[in-house]
Amino acid sequence: MVEHGKASTDSIAEVNKNLTYGTWRIQGQWKPLIVTDAEGVYFTDSSGKKYLDFSSQLMCSNLGHKNRNVIDAIKRQADTLPFVSPAFGTEVRAKLAEKLREVLPQNLSKYFFATSGTEANEAAVKMIRMYYAKEGKTKIISRYNSYHGSTGASVGLTGDFRRIAIEATGSFPGIVHVPDPYCYRCPFGLEYPDCGVACADYFEYAIKSEGNVGGVIVEPVTGTNGVIVPPKEYMPMIREITRQHNVFLVADEVMSGWGRTGEWFAVDNWKVKPDILTTAKGITGAYVPLSLTATDRVLSEYFDDHYFAHGHTYEAHPLTLAAGVAAVSEYQERSLISRSKALGEHLGRRLRELITRHPSIGDVRGIGLFWAVELVKSRQRKEPFNTYQDKLEGKPLVVDKIAQAMMQKGVYVSTWVSHFVVAPPLIISESEIDNAVDVMDESLSIADKEVVA
Repeated sequence: MVEHGKASTDSIAEVNKNLTYGTWRIQGQWKPLIVTDAEGVYFTDSSGKKYLDFSSQLMCSNLGHKNRNVIDAIKRQADTLPFVSPAFGTEVRAKLAEKLREVLPQNLSKYFFATSGTEANEAAVKMIRMYYAKEGKTKIISRYNSYHGSTGASVGLTGDFRRIAIEATGSFPGIVHVPDPYCYRCPFGLEYPDCGVACADYFEYAIKSEGNVGGVIVEPVTGTNGVIVPPKEYMPMIREITRQHNVFLVADEVMSGWGRTGEWFAVDNWKVKPDILTTAKGITGAYVPLSLTATDRVLSEYFDDHYFAHGHTYEAHPLTLAAGVAAVSEYQERSLISRSKALGEHLGRRLRELITRHPSIGDVRGIGLFWAVELVKSRQRKEPFNTYQDKLEGKPLVVDKIAQAMMQKGVYVSTWVSHFVVAPPLIISESEIDNAVDVMDESLSIADKEVVA
């Protein structure tokens, strides 16, 4: 039995492994590292070893760890009103709504709060289907190389293999997947800019061919599946196509929001205003779970006169809202959005330098403090070391071997199949970036040895 203050690290790890589920993995292979502390851009394990957090955990700790203003805001709210049914209004609910008006695209004027990005996307889909119920426009278009969550509708929207793993038990109906703006491996076999951004044009083809399409959902910058930054024409083209066909455009900014791309939200890079914006993670800096589904006036005015058939017990939870108010203030007062843009230029330069020294790197891409380093067995063929099937079967991944070597040197980076997701807290310094990139540089020799001609 684990008793507070008395348990050994081994016993804590054993209880974690045997009595709780580790996500997205074969359970018998999970050997969790026990983390005991975190502050700034570092976290500490049970042996006292510190690690530079080069991915903001799951690309969510944008403010770093132990931000006192966010922690104090949560404490004050806990002393005042820790919980009340979402049927009631609260002062903190009003405060966060007003804060959001300052930073969101200006057309987004009404907000639904929940606790995860998954729930935010579920809400978006339900709103679209309620709005178009009489017209039967129930289909939603998503992309193959996407992740939108792990519950019914959101995992159906997801295009990657996590959807495939559960489809045998039945999938959410009315989801259509289309190709991605993945220029490194263009699904149409074309080269930008001669491609005419065919991946964006394909949305119109799908809308016309499918019929009854009510919504399109995209990550403006793809998250876990490779930090895919689209061509500059892509998002404006999709915005125009969806507008012409009376289709709602949903921007999933769960990962790309809150300064991650050097703007408040990724859509701001292209001055695109979606009809719905979903976000979570950085809205509180991950101190407590909060998500947002922000809608334009078309939807908000519709529900003025129609039943809104959605809700959660923890919708608009006061503790989460207080953290949100404090987090937005931190982004504003510390100029972290512009800081992300400036530091992102430095990070991008350092990561691109690695290409010249490591034949195992196929592509480096990113924006702001949001980057991917993609590994390949052969640059000429763009052949990855591992595949989605390898991940499903629990086979050793080359990126994981490198990440483990980096951990031994005190740097944590998130991995996914054949790439690293580099997304440090927005408070990181240039010298800390340099240190982490240097460690990656040293560790990439593991992959270089497995490169083939």
